[in-house]
Order: sequence, then C-alpha cells, then structure tokens
Amino acid sequence: MSNPAYRQMAAELRTAIENGTYPPGSTLPKIIDLASQYGVAKQTAREALAELEAEGILNITRRRGTIVRPRPTRKRLTRDRQVHRDERGYYFDASAQPWTALEPPTITWTPAPHDIAALLRLPENDNHEVLVRDRLMGDPTTKTPTQLATSYLPASLARGTRLTQKDTGPGGIYDLLEQMGHTPLSWEEAVSARMPTPTETDRLHLLKGVPILRITRTTTGPDGTILEINDTRMSADTFDIGYTLTRHPSAQHR
Repeated sequence: MSNPAYRQMAAELRTAIENGTYPPGSTLPKIIDLASQYGVAKQTAREALAELEAEGILNITRRRGTIVRPRPTRKRLTRDRQVHRDERGYYFDASAQPWTALEPPTITWTPAPHDIAALLRLPENDNHEVLVRDRLMGDPTTKTPTQLATSYLPASLARGTRLTQKDTGPGGIYDLLEQMGHTPLSWEEAVSARMPTPTETDRLHLLKGVPILRITRTTTGPDGTILEINDTRMSADTFDIGYTLTRHPSAQHR
C-alpha cells in the first residue's frame, strides 16, 4: 500500500530540511505555493506540515508562518550517581545546582497518579490522598523555567507536619524528613521520556512536538519505607542525561 500523498510530501519536505534547502530558522513558502510545488491540494499540504510540526521539525504560527525550528544545543545534565549538598540542602545534579524555585510551591492533597501510587506501594484502587508539592525551577537571573519538580508524600507521613507548609525550613523536605527521624535517607532514580501534558507544555514553554525527559526519584527511609516520589520533568529538546562509564573488573585492559 502506497503512502498517502501528505506523507509523501512530508517525507520530501523533511529531506529538504535535513539537507539544508530550508535551514533552521527559515520560513517555508505559503501553503498555496507548497501545494502547487508538490502538486497536491491545499488540505494535503496542511496535513503534511501538521505532521512535521508534530515531529518538532516545524513551528507553525499565524504571524510568522511556518518556521523550520532551530535545533538548540542540548545541555548535558550529568548524573554522577552521587548526592550533593550545599547551604540550601541536598541536590542531585551539579549542573542544575544553581537553579532555584521561580515561584512558591503549590501544595495540594489529591489521589496519586496510578504510576506514582505503585511506586509509593499504595494498595491498588486506593484513592486515599497524598501530599503533592509542585515546584517550577529555573534560572534565577533570566527566570527561564528549566524543570517541573513534583513531590508525592504519603498522607500518613505528611499530615499534621511541616511538610504541608510552603516553607519547610533550611534544607527543604529532605532535611525535614531526617529531622523527623528518617535518617539516613537513600535514593534511587529512573529516567524515561514521554510527550508533555498541556499544562507541562505551558509551564515549561515547550513548542509543539517536543517531548519531556522524566526523572523519577524514590526516597527511602532506613527501614525501607518509601517516603517520597519526586517526579522531575524537563525539555528533551534542551537537555540530555549523561553519566560517566567506569570499567568493571571484567573489562580491564589486557
């Protein structure tokens, strides 16, 4: 079965963009001109452009027309598998250490999303509320948002404590958890990717077609109790996750 006409046109346009015929930042011809150039109807041309926009290749606006999206140089976030500390408390990425909260955290009580509930080891079909602390982090100088960081804490742990307050004191929630007797804390992380929700797109100033990187961090107490799940999301167009590889004894040079 042959590809629909709009996909054939999208493939040819994609090639033209990749080979520099339409360089990053350039404006494509108008729909009517593209339709004539590729010998298709205007609606077919619109569908081809919509497919490339969904892939993150084009940015379609009313004022400027159809722009070939520049490809930013990604910033490497090096996860060195160590937990650091400064005067503000624990942090998990040296390159992101300068980022600060751009606004006060949002504190809510709500049932945990299904995947978060599983990580918190909540019983299935348990609609009990958890404490949600939602923060927008970014560059304190430019106020550019860089990540959304959402903490989910079990109600049995958080209710009636300072964890429910916007200001949890020096060191943030991790110092507070340790002051509450959960010391020493330990952490593990998982990295994944997905498409953003409309709210995430708006909060992180994402263009259409840009996925997000998701770092899910589990905080565990000394007795193995899950105390918090932190769900951090950032633009996959702006950042990538890096780490150093070391040799296992089996891989030593002979």
